[in-house]
Amino acid sequence: MDQSFMKTKKVVPLVASMALPMALSMLVNALYNIVDSFFIAQISEKAMTALSLIFPLQNVTTAVGVGLGVGTNAAVAFFLGGERKQEAQRAASAALLLSLVNTAILMAVLLPLTGRFLRQFTADAQVLDYGVRYGRIVFVTVFVGQAGLVYEKLFQAVGRVRISMASMMAGCIANMILDPVMIFGIGPCPAMGIEGAAAATVIGQALSLAVYLVLDARGFLGIGMSLRTGVKGLDLAGRIYRVGVPVMLSCALPSVMITVMNAILAACSASGVLILGVYYKLQTFIYLSANGIVQGIRPLVAYNYGARLPKRVKAISRIALVMSAAVMAAGTAVCLLFPAQLMGMFTDNKETIREGAGALRVISVGFIVSSVSVTMCGVLEGLGFGTWSFVINLMRYVVLILPAAFILSRFFGSAGVWNAFWVAEAASAAVAAWMYRKAAARMERTAA
Repeated sequence: MDQSFMKTKKVVPLVASMALPMALSMLVNALYNIVDSFFIAQISEKAMTALSLIFPLQNVTTAVGVGLGVGTNAAVAFFLGGERKQEAQRAASAALLLSLVNTAILMAVLLPLTGRFLRQFTADAQVLDYGVRYGRIVFVTVFVGQAGLVYEKLFQAVGRVRISMASMMAGCIANMILDPVMIFGIGPCPAMGIEGAAAATVIGQALSLAVYLVLDARGFLGIGMSLRTGVKGLDLAGRIYRVGVPVMLSCALPSVMITVMNAILAACSASGVLILGVYYKLQTFIYLSANGIVQGIRPLVAYNYGARLPKRVKAISRIALVMSAAVMAAGTAVCLLFPAQLMGMFTDNKETIREGAGALRVISVGFIVSSVSVTMCGVLEGLGFGTWSFVINLMRYVVLILPAAFILSRFFGSAGVWNAFWVAEAASAAVAAWMYRKAAARMERTAA
């Protein structure tokens, strides 16, 4: 497939053609997250609490897959931009081999860890039981998600974003349909409860992977891959992980943050842990949509960087920032206008709804300014500055927000925790803008 359109097509329609399909697919993905949580909340509030507590571990598996996929995406797009197709094939093949290694490590660590991890935050036997039963299924089948994420980023790297969109949407829609069927038992399917929710998630991921495999076999990817080529391409693992590891760490940081936040909230609010879990499900609708824009422009940045076209890279970055800010503005409006209704989707406890509505109003203050950090992180990853992207996310999720949440909670209780979000976002955005200017100057020197 000819990818030269990435450096010849007019910038605005190019960004729209790459970013909007990914934003739409991530919007559906976010809808799945909310629907999935809605049905789990119908089992009981304890089931929803268990899902909130196990989220950090589940997020680690996503972080590893996304990190490997983004590193591969940047490498493959860079090589294609420089018309080095053989290196692109070796990088893609190495990524599939590395996903097998990552899977083995994740299973070995997470399966025995789940119960012990949950006991650090709850002594409720029912919550523990729900969490262990859910985790047992999603962690033993982790390879399905890992391989799917690598393929997702590969199709994006070659400009086939509509295939990524179709595959992701197929998996998410299947999951949403299967959730009530498998949780509550509809038709011939028995009621499986929390295991049904986990099984529906895995089946949805498997469907997405199957779509990728079929279309790859029919030549739509255009990059020949094999495990043998992957072994030969392991010398490119350093390049892949130079971007991928910081992305993995960045994606895993929310796990660290939520784990610590749960401990802080448990000491000052009976419903704080549940509210934080619900917030993170709701915010995926906003942040995943913005992330879809970033996913669409990341290969464009890498390709045009490889083609030594810095002006196009800057133009792509500006347009992506405007689009991300628009998404965040819409999210802010919804959270300010309908906070109680949003919380009411997951609990009927009036006090929890009241406190949760207040939390949404406060946290949403930082949405628009966070578009700077979100967009610039994607641009920096496309340019190969994965470590810089990690530093920005480290500030957002650990360095700034956790001390602020701890200190403010001493004076204002859970309200102090919610205010820590917008404080961290504002400071991180300033750092992200500064880092982008430095990276842009270096890019100009490289292209000269």
